[in-house]
Amino acid sequence: MDIFEVISKRYSYRGAFMDQPVPREDLIKIVQAGIDAPSACNAQSTSFVIVDDAENLSAIVKAFGNKRPYYETAKAMIACVCDRKPAYDDLSFYVEDCAAATQNMLLAITALGYASVWLDGVIRGRIAAEIGRILGVPPIMQVRVLLPIGIPEDRSGRPNQKSPFEYRARFAKE
Repeated sequence: MDIFEVISKRYSYRGAFMDQPVPREDLIKIVQAGIDAPSACNAQSTSFVIVDDAENLSAIVKAFGNKRPYYETAKAMIACVCDRKPAYDDLSFYVEDCAAATQNMLLAITALGYASVWLDGVIRGRIAAEIGRILGVPPIMQVRVLLPIGIPEDRSGRPNQKSPFEYRARFAKE
């Protein structure tokens, strides 16, 4: 797939995953895509914890307290961990850095034939702190995004279409 096809095929998958592991070689490629993302002032404020063992996956599922197939059946997860220290004067860009890394990884996940969903708001607060504890993340760092990964059981693709270009974009002088 070329990059434009990967972009058009990427979507947030919230279904169950097949009972097949995600090879570590693929997880390394996915995280390398996150590492290769731009970061403000090259601060590289996002680091990653790759989870592919049953014990930690099960503990993370318990941290949620409710049931959703996209994390209950995930064969791997990537936790994006942020360092909130300032990168320029008193400004921190960890949210933007993490978002760029997450998007790169989501594109890599799609290119490799897997699916995922960007979990951010749902984990903020108590759940993120618990995931951090499970994964041994220092308390001064923040688990900001969690990406459950696997081979989707439902392979029907993107469930909804994006609005047309003309609706969401325009040239300044027209």
